Amino acid sequence: MNQPPVLLFDIMSTVVYDPIHKELPGFFGLTLDEFFRAAEPRSWIAFELGEIDERECMSCFFRDRRTFDVDAFKGMLFETYRFVDEGMEPLLADLNRRGFAIHALSNYPPWYRLIEDKLSLSRYLSWSFVSCEIGVRKPDPTIYEAACSQLSVSPESAIFVDDRETNCRAARAVGLHAVQFSSSDKLRLELEALITSKFNP
Repeated sequence: MNQPPVLLFDIMSTVVYDPIHKELPGFFGLTLDEFFRAAEPRSWIAFELGEIDERECMSCFFRDRRTFDVDAFKGMLFETYRFVDEGMEPLLADLNRRGFAIHALSNYPPWYRLIEDKLSLSRYLSWSFVSCEIGVRKPDPTIYEAACSQLSVSPESAIFVDDRETNCRAARAVGLHAVQFSSSDKLRLELEALITSKFNP
C-alpha cells in the first residue's frame, strides 16, 4: 500500500486537554466524584448527538436541575482549552506539512467551535466528523464507516487515534488501523512505525 493514509483524530484528551477531571467540577465547587453523582449524563450525550440544543442541555445538566451561569461556564471551558501536551501542535503541523489529510472524528457538542476559536485547529485538520453534526457517537461502528465512505477511502487506508481503547477497538473491528494515544512523543513514533510498515512496504 503506497498511498498515504488518511488520519482521523479524536479531539478531547488526544489533541486538546479535557477539563472534565479538574476544572469542570471545580467550577461548581465539587469534587470529581460529587460532580459525576450530580450530573445528568444523558443530557450531555444528547447534546453531543445534536438531539438537544445548548439551552436544553444546560437546563437539565444536573439531576436536581440546579441553575448556574452558563456564560461563565463556557468562559471557563474556553480558558482551559489547550493542546494536550507540548508536542501535539508540532506533531500536527509536521503531519500537515507532509501532506497527510487529517480529520477530526470526535464526540462533542457544538462547543467544538469554542475549541476552534481558541486553538485554530483548522490550520492542521478538518472538523469533518463531530458527533453533534453527524448524529453518531463513538464507539458506534457506523461513525467509522461513515467517515471512510465520505472520504472515499477503504477502512484499511485510514489510521484512527484516540485516548480510549474502547474507541480504538471499535475502529479496528471495522478495519481501520488504530493507535491509542498516551503522549504526542509516543504517538509520533507509533505513527511513523505504522506508516512505514503498512503504507510503505
